Amino acid sequence: MTTADPTRTAAGPAPAARRTAGDRRAILADRVEKVLTHVLILVGVLLSVFPFYWLAVMSTSTTGEIFGYPPRLWPSDSLVKNLQNLFSSVDILGALLNTIIVSTLCAVLVMFFDSLAAFAFAKYDFPGRNVLFVLMLATFLIPGSLSLVPSFMLMSSIGWVGTLQALIVPGAANAFGIFLLRQMAAGSIPHELVESARIDGAGFFTTYWRIGVPMMRGGLAFLGIFTFITAWNDYVWPLIVLVNPGRQTLQTALQNLNSLYLTDYGMVMAGALVSVLPLIGVFIIGSRHFIANIAAGALKG
Repeated sequence: MTTADPTRTAAGPAPAARRTAGDRRAILADRVEKVLTHVLILVGVLLSVFPFYWLAVMSTSTTGEIFGYPPRLWPSDSLVKNLQNLFSSVDILGALLNTIIVSTLCAVLVMFFDSLAAFAFAKYDFPGRNVLFVLMLATFLIPGSLSLVPSFMLMSSIGWVGTLQALIVPGAANAFGIFLLRQMAAGSIPHELVESARIDGAGFFTTYWRIGVPMMRGGLAFLGIFTFITAWNDYVWPLIVLVNPGRQTLQTALQNLNSLYLTDYGMVMAGALVSVLPLIGVFIIGSRHFIANIAAGALKG
């Protein structure tokens, strides 16, 4: 009496038995590749997060602990003291409020004006459209530092030196956002949809609001985050035009913490932590809409 082979069936050898050595090597190589990919992603995440962690550690330490050797890798107990010194040294709440106002208004205005211009460039044919678009792209060739003196003279002539309008109005539109949204609108908004809206009697602003804005939502989310972070971190132009100490933004206020002879680096790092936390929150909130629209576009494709 013979014993049945468990690796065999009525139709022949089981699938596991039919696997060749080459198949097993391919499966093993695929698993190794996946493990290496996950390890590299994990290393990249750790390298990206570590500067923020190190900032948090330094904001809880004293100057002596920051420059101590070996470096301290765990939080200390000086965060409250550093924050107290920070709030007593500069008007951090006023600077924070000014920065929030400037960054928010810049982001909203840029999203509105840039998307409006981009929709017109992408879906409407008007005289001089290509010439205007080329001239707008040519502004990329002009370094921003060259416009500092003319911009300051213009702000001075209209009486805006020392006011927040000098930061908000010049940043209400930019060529980068128009180019980005124009390319997105040209590829994602069907021309037939715009034509059908015209036939139904919709005007330019109605077509823009009901068709253009929903179709450009992903690009608008990215542009809003990018503009908010750029305006939040701007240092040179606010340092030049905000001559009133009561109208300082966060970056210029933090600059006052640096002393000529003695700098409390724990207090400086606490101020940097205060300036970074809102940016992280804005990125988390805004990136959800950005990623969601990318995923929706991928599913539709």
